[in-house]
Amino acid sequence: MTQMNADKDWGEKKRKENLRPSAKSADTPLNPERNAEDKRDPQTYSILGACMEVHRVLGHGFLEVVYQEALAAEMTARNIPFQCEAPLTVAYKGRALSCSYKADFLCFGQVVVELKALARLSSVEEAQVINYLKASGLGRGLLVNFGAARLQYKRLVFSPQQRRVSADDADERR
Repeated sequence: MTQMNADKDWGEKKRKENLRPSAKSADTPLNPERNAEDKRDPQTYSILGACMEVHRVLGHGFLEVVYQEALAAEMTARNIPFQCEAPLTVAYKGRALSCSYKADFLCFGQVVVELKALARLSSVEEAQVINYLKASGLGRGLLVNFGAARLQYKRLVFSPQQRRVSADDADERR
């Protein structure tokens, strides 16, 4: 074997060794582990696709209302069912309060979508979406920020079993 062929073989061997496990499994189209991991929620996935298109076209720097109107147009074009400024009833100890929240969008009748146009998201915005989910009894929410140079989003899932335990509750359980 010539030195040039040996160097080529050595380089090819090193390249294969340095592949990430996910890259190796992606080379195998019928890898059941890879396919099981790649299951996406089609509803939130389609909503996020519409959000990405709006951000691609408009960029960042507009007020939230501009993104809200553009997203409504994009979701209509993609046949994503939605309700704008959907009222969400708030319950206190099992009793509905007269006040309510208004989520930016309720999509597919199941997914709360809250839009922001901020330089940076904080835990306050995340808590807002979680509260929307608690109030509505819905399990999925998207927090989408158009205000940054790159679209920011967070998928939130909530179930009633995730209720926080207070110090009093913890004492009672002992």
